[in-house]
Amino acid sequence: MAAPVAPEDASSGVLLRLEQVEQLYHGRIRILGPVDLEVREGEFLSLVGPSGCGKSTLLRIVAGILAPSRGVVRLGDRPLKGANRKAAMVFQSFALFPWLTVVDNVAVGLEARGMGLRERLKKAQKYLELVGLTGYERAYPKELSRGMKQLVGLARALAVEPELLCMDEPFSALDVLTARSARDLVLNLWTSPEVTTKTILLVTHSIEEAVSLSDRVVVLKANPGRIADTVDLSALPRPRRADAPAVRETVDRMYGLLA
Repeated sequence: MAAPVAPEDASSGVLLRLEQVEQLYHGRIRILGPVDLEVREGEFLSLVGPSGCGKSTLLRIVAGILAPSRGVVRLGDRPLKGANRKAAMVFQSFALFPWLTVVDNVAVGLEARGMGLRERLKKAQKYLELVGLTGYERAYPKELSRGMKQLVGLARALAVEPELLCMDEPFSALDVLTARSARDLVLNLWTSPEVTTKTILLVTHSIEEAVSLSDRVVVLKANPGRIADTVDLSALPRPRRADAPAVRETVDRMYGLLA
């Protein structure tokens, strides 16, 4: 298999910008921020840090699921108000509708966007094929393995063809081999001409995972959550072997930032 290569337009512009973003608990205890961050068009960006540092909170602010207590999120020159319609989310907990079949779970976001039945089923089928779930269209979530459920969640997010794919620890509930296969699949989809989504924002607790996947990694510290450093990995060729000296050195440096 050829090594994945970042899209040619990576870093060509800024898709989204956070300016002095903060999140307060009970309106007075700052749990996140202030954070200034750019998400660049065409990049694979990861957020890492200890539990409680605000990684998932930051991701939900980017997706428009959560409004920041202070600061602003900008899509281009426009402040984000409400849900970010340029983004789609993949959740750690799969978040599938148990009463819907696989194909209907994938198509549900397309229905919400006003697409007709035939068209949304055709698009859902396309993305199920891309994630390797052909033949499972009429299965229900209870009939699937954990890994397959996460692939359904990935297909559902990609089917709405967002500019930004937000992923909240999507591999943490999977066994080691399934998680590795899922990571490889995400990289291949990111570089595939059949997938329009070319910007990914990943939250992960695993520094090794972030280094293996990302163009840039934002390292967060806790109490309150804030950016400790941003590590540029764009010069590291893919695939990145964990035992490669440059990869090991980068991982060790990032652990040092959190120590």
